[in-house]
Order: sequence, then C-alpha cells, then structure tokens
Amino acid sequence: MLAQRLLIAFTAVAAVILFLAEPALAGNGQPSPWQLGFQQAATPVMENITWFHDFLLIVITAITILVLVLLVIIALRFNAKANPVASKTTHHTLLEVAWTVIPVIILVAIAVPSFRLLFFQLNIPQADLTIKATGKQWFWTYNYPDNGKFEFDSLMVQTKDLQPGQPRLLAVDNELVVPVNKVVRVQVIGADVIHAFAVPSFGIKIDAVPGRLNETWFKAEREGVYYGQCSELCGKDHAFMPIAVRVVKDADFNAWVEQAKKKYAREDRAPVNVAAKDTTQTGPAAQ
Repeated sequence: MLAQRLLIAFTAVAAVILFLAEPALAGNGQPSPWQLGFQQAATPVMENITWFHDFLLIVITAITILVLVLLVIIALRFNAKANPVASKTTHHTLLEVAWTVIPVIILVAIAVPSFRLLFFQLNIPQADLTIKATGKQWFWTYNYPDNGKFEFDSLMVQTKDLQPGQPRLLAVDNELVVPVNKVVRVQVIGADVIHAFAVPSFGIKIDAVPGRLNETWFKAEREGVYYGQCSELCGKDHAFMPIAVRVVKDADFNAWVEQAKKKYAREDRAPVNVAAKDTTQTGPAAQ
C-alpha cells in the first residue's frame, strides 16, 4: 500500500513539473530561456535522436521506479522487526532466470534502434549540395565547391552591433545559406587546431581536424535560421565562434548564390587578417 502511494506521488510530481515547463520545452533553431529538452528537430536525423532519447528516458524511468518499489517493499516486509526469523531461501530458479533474461531483452531493445540511428547518421546519402566548413581561430570559413569559386568568413556579431532579433553570442555577419528539403553534405576540416562543427537542431556534431577531412550531412525540412557553436575547446575565443545556417527556398538560394559569386569571389578576396579578426573585446565583460 505504501509503495503504491509513493508511486502515485512520484508520478504526480513529475506530471506537475512537465506541465509547468511546457512553454519552454524546446527552442526553434536556438536555445530558449529555461528550456527543457532538445531544440526542435529540423532534420530527420534529429527527429530520430529525439525519439531515441525519449525512448531511453521511458526505459530508465521504468527501471528506476521498479527498483524504488522493490527497495520499499524489502525495507517494509523483510526487516528484522517484521521477520524475526530470517528466511533460509538460497535459490529460486524463476527469479534467477528472470534477472538474467530481462536485462538482456532490455539491452537488445536499446541496441537495435541505437545501431539503426548510428547507421542513419553516418551513411551519407546522395548529396544535392556540398559545403566545406573550415574551422579557424576563431571563426568559420565556408566554401561552396558545387556552386562556383567563392568562399567567405563567418564571424560572430559583437553585442554592440546586434540587430533586432539577432541572438547574442550566436549571430554572425555572414550566414551559411542552404536550400530547404535538400541533402547537404558538409565537409569539415581545421586550419590550425581541432574545432567542432555542431548544430543542435540538425543533430550534427563533427570534429574539424587539421589535415583530415571529415564529413556529415543534414536535410533541413523547415525554413528559418538555425544556430550552433564550435563544440571543441580550441583556444581563448572558443566560446565566440558560432554557426548560423539560414534555410531558404530553392529560388532564394539560387538568387543568393548568384550574389555570392560576385561578393565572395576568391580572386577578389583579401587575405584573412587573423589579428584583426582576433576579437580583442572577447570575454563576458566585453560582450
């Protein structure tokens, strides 16, 4: 009876917490104040990651409640006061088979979708667009090899220069632009130290290693701006090299490419002045 009451109380408290946190469950492309859980999924990969996370949460919660109930029952029914004469039982075949087989079944139930998700993430489908992202200290350089000889640098917008609607520490001066509902292959490399290209709403995170070309992919199914950050400790300005991906319609993407070919043509680009780009106003106080 007491175990049932505890279980009911635990469930009620969990329901109240989830109900109160409902307005901040997830952000669309960027973090939300008091957010609980992942950002809203914008790709099939992230949708699968979210499902697998929720599935594991159910499994873990069920196991935790079961163990709690068993502990309460044992504490109440099998203490010295309730059982002055201890049981002499040493073997119980059914129990021994159960606590061996049940964990195996649980692990298999977890492993199967886990392997499927890993395959889905790592098996890059036929790409509609290829982008090369080069991590530098401390900004990103993007190249569109399928769309002409142009590339551009993407630096964080300083707090004093933010426009309405631009999130602090996430907005950039030149966004990565991709078409909606297209498979985008991202080739990632580091120019100096190890960085990491990560966009939570896309479910992607891959290291940018000097001398090694890594690949990942995404297929954004909704238009909008999605933010990420370098997720590998890469130096003093590690926290200030965000990623901003703008997902647009095909027509808008084609128009942007034509403009980018003129604006970011390789032969017209001046050498990157790392010293100038080294944000001297870095750090929380400067932001």
